[in-house]
This record gives sequence, C-alpha cells and structure tokens, in this order.
Amino acid sequence: MSIHKLSLCDLQKKFTAGEVSAVEIVRAYALRIGQVESKVRAYVNQAQDSAFTQADALDQQLKQWRKTKPLMGMPFAIKDNICTEGVPTTCSSRMLQQFVPPYDATVIAKLREESYLLLGKTNLDEFAMGSSTENSAFGPSRNPWDLHRVPGGSSGGSAAAVAADECVAALGSDTGGSIRQPAAFCGVVGLKPTYGRVSRYGLVAFASSLDQIGPITKDVRDAACVLGVIAGHDPLDSTSADVPVPDYMKALAKKDLKKLRVGVPKEFFTEGLDPEVDHAVKAAIEELKTLGAELKDIQLPRTDAAVAVYYVLATAEASSNLARFDGVKFGLRAKETKDLLDLYMKTRQEGFGLEVKRRIMLGTYVLSAGYYDAYYGKAQAVRTLICQDFDAAFKEVDLIVTPATPTPAFKLGEKSEDPLQMYLSDIFTISVNLAGLPAIAVPCGFSKSGLPIGLQLIGRPFEEDTILRAAHAYEQATEWHLKKPVIR
Repeated sequence: MSIHKLSLCDLQKKFTAGEVSAVEIVRAYALRIGQVESKVRAYVNQAQDSAFTQADALDQQLKQWRKTKPLMGMPFAIKDNICTEGVPTTCSSRMLQQFVPPYDATVIAKLREESYLLLGKTNLDEFAMGSSTENSAFGPSRNPWDLHRVPGGSSGGSAAAVAADECVAALGSDTGGSIRQPAAFCGVVGLKPTYGRVSRYGLVAFASSLDQIGPITKDVRDAACVLGVIAGHDPLDSTSADVPVPDYMKALAKKDLKKLRVGVPKEFFTEGLDPEVDHAVKAAIEELKTLGAELKDIQLPRTDAAVAVYYVLATAEASSNLARFDGVKFGLRAKETKDLLDLYMKTRQEGFGLEVKRRIMLGTYVLSAGYYDAYYGKAQAVRTLICQDFDAAFKEVDLIVTPATPTPAFKLGEKSEDPLQMYLSDIFTISVNLAGLPAIAVPCGFSKSGLPIGLQLIGRPFEEDTILRAAHAYEQATEWHLKKPVIR
C-alpha cells in the first residue's frame, strides 16, 4: 500500500521497524499534496522544505539507536489558528496575514517533543467562525468526496487534508462542533475532548469557555494515539484541568460493548433530520446493540435552546477576545489614519471579514447596558439547565449516541447568504460544547449521492476512554472508515 494511504498507527509501526524512513514519508506526502492540493485547497501555508530538513535529521539520529515515540516522524497538518513558532498563523484572516508567532502552542510543543513533522497549516473559517470554511479570507476548501461541496467548518481544511490523504493526521479546534461536523462531512474521525483536557494555550481564542483543541484522524485508533500525547494539565492555561490522563490505547482492547448503557435522545431525531442521515444513524445504533450495548431512550429537553444559547454566549466572548486586534499591538495596521479612533475603525474594517464583523456586533449588543440581563444573563442560566440535562442523562447511561450533522455536506454557496441556516448545521454538536463534554464523530454510512454520514458519541466529563472504546468497537465491526474519495 502507498505510504500516504496508511493510518498513523500502521505508518508508525513501519517507521519503527525501519521499513520506511522519515524522508520517504515526507516525500510520499509531498507527492500526494502536489497531486490533489490544487483541487482540495486544504492548506493555507505549506512547510515541506522544513519537513524534509527535520526528516533528514531524524533519520540520521535514528541510525545510532532506533527507538521511536508514538508520533515520531509522523506528518501532521495543523489548523491555522494554533500558534506555531516561526511558521505563519493567520486564522485565515487578513488581520493576521503576516503574523508569525514567536512561540508554540502547548499542543505543538508536545508534538515537537515527539519529533513530529509539520507539513503545513490548514484553512479554516476566519477566526474559526463558520461551518463551511467559506468564510476564509483565502477562499474555501473543498470536500474531497465532491469538490462542489463544503468540507464543513471551521476545521474544514484539517478534515479535508486527512480525508484526501494530504497528511496522516491533523489538529483542529472545536467551539460548537468545528471538529466533529467537518469530520462527519469528510468521512473521517473527529474527537472533541472534555473542556480542560487539552491545553488551549497558543490557540487564538474565539469563545474561551467553549474552545477545545482535538485530533482529526483516519480512524479511532489514531485519535486515541494523538489524544494521549496532547492531553494533560498545563500551568500556562488557567482552564486546564489537573486530571490524570489514562492510556487511551488500552481502552480500545475490548471488542464488544457488553454492560455499556447507550442513551438515544429523541430530541435529535426530529423534523429537519435528513432521511438518509436518520437511516444511517439508526442502523449504526442497531450495530451498537449487536455489539452488546444496552440501548435506552433518554430525554435532553433543552436541546432546542442550544443554538440560541450558543450564539449569544459565543458572540459575546468573541467580541471581547477580538478587541485585541486594534492595529496597535500586532497584526494588520491601517495606513493613513487621522487619529487613534480612526486607526481602530479602519484596521477592523479592512482586517475582518463579514462573518467576524457580524459576530462582534451581535456580541457587543448582548453585552451592552440594558441587554446584558435580557440576553447574556439568561443564556448563562439556560446553559446551566442544559448541563443539568446531561448530568441527569448520565445517571442512567454511560454514553449518548446522536447524528453528528442534520444533513450530509451541502454545496458551496448553498447557505452562505443565509446565516441562520448555516448556524443550524451545528445543531447536534453545540450542546456538547455548552456542557464541556467529550464527543467523537465517526463515519457510519453514505448518502445515495456518495457523501459521508457521521455518528456522534458523547461521554461523561473526562471519560474519553469510554467513547473511544465504543467508537472503535463500532469501527471494527463496519467498513465505512476504509472507504476513500476519488479526487478528480
């Protein structure tokens, strides 16, 4: 099999055994990127030259003693809102088009300790605000399964790169579904860890109480491997949880789901769910039952309020976080301005795209005097109720299963003129971020037109091992994850 088609764990075995060198790995992926990148457009910036240099040094080092780490020599793509020292981090925005971070995000520092190889930074909706990667200042990425459709967002570039075999794995960030939704659209695995499980230090903030970094991979085993490396307490991040990190690979050892109680919430199977998605997800639920899981109907009664709550809280936090982009400290600075206020206004007018401006305005409105209690305060109260719904459900079940998205990938431009319809594409993922829970999206079927469909598994806080175990057991019993797109 071609090197670029191997999973991370399979490639790592060959690398450890000396069957393939780091330089050969980079060369194989560079060839693949050259073949398909002009069509998929997953990357904002590529780093192949430095990857070759690092690979050569790694091969020389391993001549002395061939002992490798789990991610040593593995070629990654990184979402371009995660800081990488010496490599541009643009957030797909004109505001940061020339910004080169002087430091690494904590997750990048951990990957460097493993001697990973950086192939490049991937495209996203500007400042991670969107569900289709169409809000990028550098143009949209495309879904490898159908180049006329979106790869999802905001981590669409990372998901597209993994699906197109342009990297062995990628990192994304998830604020309201931005890892799981594009993973489902592109037919790959996307894992959103518990809030606080992975350090956010070095992640350019969108909504600080919701953002979380996680892996996008070719299969569940790879996701467990990557999470085991990037997870853990970080004193540089005040929201990082000081909770022990289990051996996620050991969690995959059980091949059945006996004694596992799986909740099925009726609120996720209502009007608006695409019939093909409904059929595929219900078939996947039956497969979980065949594997030994005990199915139980549950209720999450405030699910219908999640989108409204999210877009109040997320925009409020965004308006605060993006205030730092003022043309003074770093990033874009408007020229020919009359005074300081004019500098602020022109810099933001030139630097931010339409969706970012829309969210800043919404956030400023809900935080303003006279509206704070009516909108922001009430949204926080309902967020607490949503958390309580999940707490009650997890007293009865061990994990919850839902569709990852209401439809398969939609066409480019189909929803770009209707922000509300675009926001609703995250309806099944948003509540997980509001509650700070771990969740994973795995392939569970295809539409009649050949588009991937995703299954979402949601777990208790810091029980990523449970959802990884269930996802892996399902994956091993099916063949959806083995299918590859033909990029024409």
